[in-house]
Amino acid sequence: MIRRDFMKMAGTSALPIGYASASMAPQAEGGKTGRRALMKVGTQQWPGLGGPNAYSADTLRVLAALGVNHLCRTLPVEVSDTWKAESMIRLRERTEKFGIYIDQILCPLSDSFRNIMKGTPGRDQEIDKVCELIREVSKAGIPLLQYYLNFIVGVPRSGWKTGRGGSRGSAFVYAEAKQDPPLTDAGPVSEEDYWERATYLLKRVVPVAAEYKIKMGCHPQDPSMPYGKPFRGVYRALTTPEHLQHYLDIVPSPYHCLHFCQGTVEEMLEKPGEQIYDVIRHFGRQGKIISVHFRNITGTRGNFRETFIDEGDVDMLKACRVYKEVGFDGMLMPDHVPQIVSDSAAGDLPAAGGATRGDFNSSVGFAFTFGYIKALIAAVDAEG
Repeated sequence: MIRRDFMKMAGTSALPIGYASASMAPQAEGGKTGRRALMKVGTQQWPGLGGPNAYSADTLRVLAALGVNHLCRTLPVEVSDTWKAESMIRLRERTEKFGIYIDQILCPLSDSFRNIMKGTPGRDQEIDKVCELIREVSKAGIPLLQYYLNFIVGVPRSGWKTGRGGSRGSAFVYAEAKQDPPLTDAGPVSEEDYWERATYLLKRVVPVAAEYKIKMGCHPQDPSMPYGKPFRGVYRALTTPEHLQHYLDIVPSPYHCLHFCQGTVEEMLEKPGEQIYDVIRHFGRQGKIISVHFRNITGTRGNFRETFIDEGDVDMLKACRVYKEVGFDGMLMPDHVPQIVSDSAAGDLPAAGGATRGDFNSSVGFAFTFGYIKALIAAVDAEG
């Protein structure tokens, strides 16, 4: 599927290619909309990185002390009792003792169910397991389910680049990224392959999500590749905002949404510092954003570095105003926070939402980002 074919098929639902920087609706001077800011700071807990400390009492105390009262619980890749409602309820009740609420479950769908991705025998049974998870999440009283739909497991990057104060942020330069091994377990994958397999999945699971009133949000593919260029044999389909809209249009439903990784969407754009605000408006006004990875980058499509929230090309205060403008009421979560050079590595702060690797510490960066997001929400709320 080449770009002109997609635009022809998407019709009026497609976004304008250039993304004008002006708002699509009038608003008060200075971004004031006259309504309250409904967003809340949250975090995504990664047991694979934090190990047993991901939901430990120490970590929950730190989050509560920082005023982070909402989180996304990440399921392990292997299907186990942790995928059952009883396990989710036990963890939910334990976190609520600290004043913290589990708003969302993350299903590592791409990692756990490779037959779905490959379109091979066994995908029907795997789709049945996804449907069962939806029912379990509903029983647990958790309204949101985030998932990934990627052929490439993990987040391709070309290395690290130095940022403020000697910190390091992950970077992706397409020309420098190692495509090793040259193919995934799915072999060569065209855009048409992706759309066929995504459609097969969505037509089965979205009606179940609607029945059980669970909003499902797909995380965009990170990073976006230069259009028409493969990475490890995969032509990434969700590589523009127009493609994200087409993904939503496959099965129209208020329960078929996006987990809006703002950083990933910025990576899709030629001028993220100018274009991201109208992309937020477009999906936010449809009610299609269930949660946000609220992160910043510097650079452009196929050549960027991840930065601290206040260091990159996007005006995050302006972005926060737009979330308020569209009435978004979900979590703004740190993600891929740069790591800080540290002689003592972990210090006394548990890795709340992050992980310490070697002599670099991300816990302090996450704490800084939590506070910055809380301040942004307070600032735009005060403007009302």
